[in-house]
Amino acid sequence: MRYNTYLFDFDGTLVDSMQAFASVMLKILDENGVSYPPDIIKTVTPLGCPKIARYFKDELGLNMSENAILELMYLYLYDEYAHNIQAKKTVKETLVELKRRGASLNVLTASPHITLDVCLRRLGLLELFDNVWSCDDFKTSKTDPDIYRRASERLGVPIDGILFVDDNYNADLAAKKSGIAVSGIYDLSSADYADEIKRVADYYIYELSEILYI
Repeated sequence: MRYNTYLFDFDGTLVDSMQAFASVMLKILDENGVSYPPDIIKTVTPLGCPKIARYFKDELGLNMSENAILELMYLYLYDEYAHNIQAKKTVKETLVELKRRGASLNVLTASPHITLDVCLRRLGLLELFDNVWSCDDFKTSKTDPDIYRRASERLGVPIDGILFVDDNYNADLAAKKSGIAVSGIYDLSSADYADEIKRVADYYIYELSEILYI
């Protein structure tokens, strides 16, 4: 096993949530008559909800306070994550096997703890992780290479000894700039960017079980 420390994205990597996440984000914009670029989900996915709220307000012109936007996001997202969203194929058995091999498993996601923790707990995954971090815990986003260096410091592991797994191009690009090893992973929501991800990542997998052979 080449790596003993893993840093996993959540949405689109561990859980099949990107359709629900995207629907909520677009619903907020559509309800308020705000126009947006076609690649909006690619742009906002790695940011974390506070920065998405700021982006909606400052860049797209949504006429609400950032706090009001956040409250609406959390209201719409919570029900999906608490009750409906499921783990992606082979996720639980792969994490269990990595844990059996003695690996350190960790999460770094743009999702807030209000949706992240309840979902992982319901799916029986929470106890498998040594650390579950939201971007909120670092006060920055996954488009900032420094977040991966800071995660490495918290883990006490050299950054090139950690494998980061994410389905989002912008996150993978920033992670690669930080010096961490990167594996892209397929998700339907990012299928159009698969070739871009393959160009920046060290590895590319189609389901999580393939990570056992890296």
